Amino acid sequence: MLLRSFYDEKLAQASYLVGCQSAGKAIVIDPARNIEPYLKMAEENGLVITGVAETHIHADFVSGALEIAARANATVYQSGLGGEDGTYCSLSGINQVFLNDQDRITIGNVTLEVMHTPGHTPEHISYIVTDGAKANQPIGIFSGDFIFAGDVGRPDLLEKAVGVANASQEGARQMFRSVQRIKTLGDYLQIWPGHGSGSACGKALGAIPSTTLGYEKSFNPAFSYDNEEEFISYLLADQPEPPAYFSIMKKVNGEGADLLSDLAPNKKMGASRAKINEVLNENGILIDVRSADQFASGHIPGSINIPYEKSFLNWTGSLIQYDCPLYLIAEDHQLVTLVPDLHSIGLDKIKGWFSTKAVQIYEADGGSIETYEEAAPSKLIEDVKNQRVTLIDVRNLAERKTNHIDYSVHIVLGDLPKRIAEISTDKPIVIHCASGKRSAIATSILQANGIKNVSNLRGGIIEWELGNCPTVIMN
Repeated sequence: MLLRSFYDEKLAQASYLVGCQSAGKAIVIDPARNIEPYLKMAEENGLVITGVAETHIHADFVSGALEIAARANATVYQSGLGGEDGTYCSLSGINQVFLNDQDRITIGNVTLEVMHTPGHTPEHISYIVTDGAKANQPIGIFSGDFIFAGDVGRPDLLEKAVGVANASQEGARQMFRSVQRIKTLGDYLQIWPGHGSGSACGKALGAIPSTTLGYEKSFNPAFSYDNEEEFISYLLADQPEPPAYFSIMKKVNGEGADLLSDLAPNKKMGASRAKINEVLNENGILIDVRSADQFASGHIPGSINIPYEKSFLNWTGSLIQYDCPLYLIAEDHQLVTLVPDLHSIGLDKIKGWFSTKAVQIYEADGGSIETYEEAAPSKLIEDVKNQRVTLIDVRNLAERKTNHIDYSVHIVLGDLPKRIAEISTDKPIVIHCASGKRSAIATSILQANGIKNVSNLRGGIIEWELGNCPTVIMN
């Protein structure tokens, strides 16, 4: 048996290729939308990809299952379980197999046995793998979003992201039963999870790429509960806010994503003032991926700053409208990865891009560029105390419960676009987060929406506290 793992750091997402060398066949588990690494790995090892298997309808990235089906003529294996809230659509033009508990997929000497493991989603399945050329007992489990290193999948996404009433409680009960069921399997089994640290599909994922069932039985908090109600209380407590785009991904993956080959090509555009204004006037979204410092020192009015860093996809997916044409301001060399990254979360309406020199060209062409200031904590204390400024905290709720600045208004960054109308503009506005990165994005969003008397708190609440400025702890 050949096993190769693939990991996308930007999405904290893991996928796998399993092959039988003697049969020359392979199957891919939970593929990303960019399937080139799987095709290359299979070719290098003399394998033909004959199958692609999913553990569930993913909420955080576009599945590459249909891409592999189209390119390799592979059979697509998906869960046939889960009822109305976990149903894949039947698609024409592909060989699509819906699986039930204890079904088996055979790839040469390798067998994948289906185990229904609902909880994260009602349709979720895991694959128990046996290398028949070496043993008659399984070697490990592709656990998807069921078991992670140190955590289990969150059960609240259907309710919080999609709006299915009471799904959190039911999902937690299902997860309890799934955990109890898998406890009966051997400790030696390896666990190959679908995500690592940084994913929003759980609340405390470990950073190691794999684990064992025995280790999780001993050290994973979710495995320590024998009482169902106590387990439910533990699992539902302190789950982070899901990114806003998760609901879109559930729909895309349930119905089937467009093939990348069918998308319109994007193009480099001339950065004249007239062209940029045309883009903005047609309700196009202009994303400037430069650093926050570069953006603060000068940017095109109406543009939004989401720096091309590790959290880029999380915030782009959460803050950008999917039905609007999308334009980019980026360095030429960034486009090689930037466009595929956007496609990975279904942002497919990329119409074109401008060089980072567009800002200087726009100004030279008679356009007025904008800036914003970074406010020093020491200079803001009296203004905050006397409420001469509106201080907006864009951190998540768990962070705010730990500490917050008195008189601040709490609006989570992911909710900001839909709550702009609530923000009073009769006083100067200062935005803050933990370090100043998320608040820089928020500052650009307010400016792009016509709120100009806004600045970013330099260094966030971290620098605020280092300067001995007062904070409050919520009870």
